Amino acid sequence: MSQFSDLQDSAFFRVPKENSFAALPTDFFTRIPTTPLKDSILVHANPSVGELLELGPRELESKEFLNIVSGSTPLPGGDTLAAVYSGHQFGVWAGQLGDGRAHLLGEVSGPRGNWELQLKGAGPTPYSRRGDGRAVLRSSIREYLASQAMSGLGIPTTQALSIVSAKDRVIRETVESAAVVARMAPSFIRFGSFEHWASRNAPQQLTVLADYVISRFYPECLLPEAGVTETGEQRYVRFLRAVVQRTARLMAQWQVVGFCHGVMNTDNMSILGLTLDYGPFGFMDAFDAKHICNHTDTQGRYAWHAQPAVAHWNLYQLANSLHVIAPDADALRAALDTYDGIFLQEMQTRMSAKLGLGVWQLGDEALIDDLWSLMQANHADFTLTFRQLAYAPGVAGVDTAQASRDLGGTVGPGLVPFVDLFIDREAAIAWLDKYQARLRSAPAQDSGARVNGMLSVNPLYVLRNYLAQKAIERAEEGDFSEVQALFDVLRSPFTFQHGKDAYAAQPPAWATTIEVSCSS
Repeated sequence: MSQFSDLQDSAFFRVPKENSFAALPTDFFTRIPTTPLKDSILVHANPSVGELLELGPRELESKEFLNIVSGSTPLPGGDTLAAVYSGHQFGVWAGQLGDGRAHLLGEVSGPRGNWELQLKGAGPTPYSRRGDGRAVLRSSIREYLASQAMSGLGIPTTQALSIVSAKDRVIRETVESAAVVARMAPSFIRFGSFEHWASRNAPQQLTVLADYVISRFYPECLLPEAGVTETGEQRYVRFLRAVVQRTARLMAQWQVVGFCHGVMNTDNMSILGLTLDYGPFGFMDAFDAKHICNHTDTQGRYAWHAQPAVAHWNLYQLANSLHVIAPDADALRAALDTYDGIFLQEMQTRMSAKLGLGVWQLGDEALIDDLWSLMQANHADFTLTFRQLAYAPGVAGVDTAQASRDLGGTVGPGLVPFVDLFIDREAAIAWLDKYQARLRSAPAQDSGARVNGMLSVNPLYVLRNYLAQKAIERAEEGDFSEVQALFDVLRSPFTFQHGKDAYAAQPPAWATTIEVSCSS
């Protein structure tokens, strides 16, 4: 390891590693080396994620770092492998799947916990299903930026450490440049990891997997309820209930920012409640409850309005898998039945904050439903509707200069009012009257505090598809400056950034022609 001797201060380069997943029985994975790319170059490295591994600028810019995150050199002390899992894809049982283009390099212990490091696009594995195991620059940039966008919004997600490009060519719809994303999470285990063993009626492997996940990530589930005599199987029911809670909260977080995952198969559902596997995702521009971000999803199974119900369905598949080792079906069903209440409570809390309503009151649901209907009828911009509501004329005194700054240039010189986001201005004014009456009915609230609260939860900048597309087109020409610029904006999505008005503006007409699919 002499080649890393001058970088030993970083946990990333220190040995040995813990590699807890690699310590599981070998039928959970296949040890398989990465396939190096040719003449790799570092497109970008995330300094905030690097800090989780004690990586500073010197380490991130080093040749040793590039060699590891491009798949040319193994992680020091790591144990490179690809995991097996199964799953339902578009509601249909797909059988055995697995890491077809991902390699888990190892597990790094940093100052804020342990992180598995995985390379996406580093070559074929036994689970590639006749694929080449590669990722393209286009999709890699989308995943890299999406991870930062979600992290900036405070939404649980896998983290992207770096993106690497190379001269290798990959054939998709066209010939494209190969790339590798290094991503991190405490674990990449999915619902499909449990389905795999349940489908094989393998209780021993299911028990090993469940006990591993519980002991490392859900230790509270090991504690029996006070005064209750129980069997060991009940910890799996508590585990299911905990996953239900995390998943329900994640769905609410997606919904309130207009995020569409696009391919919510059970093998893309994190057992830790993280946003996992960015493919044909999208943040909504013009609001449409039935918005489909995945061009492949011709039936609209994963449309925006369907996501909470799909997540619940996916949890049922997880419960079916756990039933092999937790025979009490009624207890499992009771754990699943907590989903709706948790999701509803989370939505109420978050929507109340987005509208600056304070404590939830009777009638707020109707007010919010009316707003969704108004946005639907007018295809109002999702992000800007909530952002500009903070300064809706008539709600409170408006400092034009401050409002223009906080809204990031999305209003004109005379402060274009909230209602001008709607084709039917009269309908918008009528709703705004009801909104103003609701605010007056609540205990007196300082106008400045209300505005600041709304601005703190309603982003000004999101990763709109057309912004990602512009960064991709520049990068394909060898110019990565727009990746950097967009990355910087997405780090602070709630705060006005001087000179970045273009990143907050409504999309141009050509943006509606962008299509993303499962190959994205």
